[in-house]
Amino acid sequence: MPYPIFDRSKLKLLPLAERTHDVDISIMMDPSSQPPTFQHEALEPLAEKMLIAKKAKSTILLMYGAHVIRTGNALYMIELMKQGLVTHFATNGAGGIHDFELALIGKTCESVAKYISEGQFGLWKETGIINDIAKQAIKDKIGLGEAIGRYIWENNLPYRDKSVLAVAYHLGIPATIHVGIGNDIIHEHPNCDGAALGESSYTDFLIYTQSITNLEKGVFLNFGSAVTGPEIYLKALAMARNVAHQKGQKITNFTTAVFDIQPIEGKNFHKTPTKDSPQYYFRPWKTILARTVADGGTSYYIQGEHQKTLPNLASVVLNKNDPNWRSKIGKK
Repeated sequence: MPYPIFDRSKLKLLPLAERTHDVDISIMMDPSSQPPTFQHEALEPLAEKMLIAKKAKSTILLMYGAHVIRTGNALYMIELMKQGLVTHFATNGAGGIHDFELALIGKTCESVAKYISEGQFGLWKETGIINDIAKQAIKDKIGLGEAIGRYIWENNLPYRDKSVLAVAYHLGIPATIHVGIGNDIIHEHPNCDGAALGESSYTDFLIYTQSITNLEKGVFLNFGSAVTGPEIYLKALAMARNVAHQKGQKITNFTTAVFDIQPIEGKNFHKTPTKDSPQYYFRPWKTILARTVADGGTSYYIQGEHQKTLPNLASVVLNKNDPNWRSKIGKK
């Protein structure tokens, strides 16, 4: 017998205008100003690796968790893609939602504690537009990230110039979204189509995997994505290496970097932690820093808050690429 399912038609959705927001557009950091103070010995060599990857026309993929957008890094990310220093952005479903909401109303991030008590958490009408975007993506045979970026850009949403997804769409740079069904607030909505989300996100996975096929001499950066980031990267790299091996080729000479707040004692992060250590279950360590670069790659770990680490890495590599980049921001 089929099990009973929840009746979504009974849900009450409210407009975003009635939601209290924890984050607004003022959180965006201005790349034309100096970034917050942060120093790390790995920033300089990592920046050099990114410049080498750019020259080699190899993939420079930046995977990020939603918190990276919520802490105001979008304009730095946009400068990186404009200068060819990131060739692919990837995020989880929440990363796309925060990007969309900020572009739409200049605000995002509701209080979980407040709205879960009221039974209203996630149930906001306008955010559900993303579900309709996913359905259109299937019709147009494009990925979810491109579809959201296209919607923001072509509908000229108020803050489209501060949207990573929209600017990526405008510049023709892949920005992919990797959804876990049930993870995101839009999955609560009556207009959510799991098949559409699954197909459009799987298209993004295949786009992502194609980028990984060009990772030789490239760079993979993971900002704060503790599960989605390493797991998707691992499967995509396996697929890319499988095809490369059939051609007598290798994907081994590349650089990875993890940016997180987890403390890692010492510098021996190139070796997988033992299974009796709790850190064995910190996937970015064993997957990104150790196992996937064991055949000849290089890895770096930078501990710090995203609102400090990303702007400082961006500033270092942008300075190396063009010492006058800040004076050119906003100019054609």
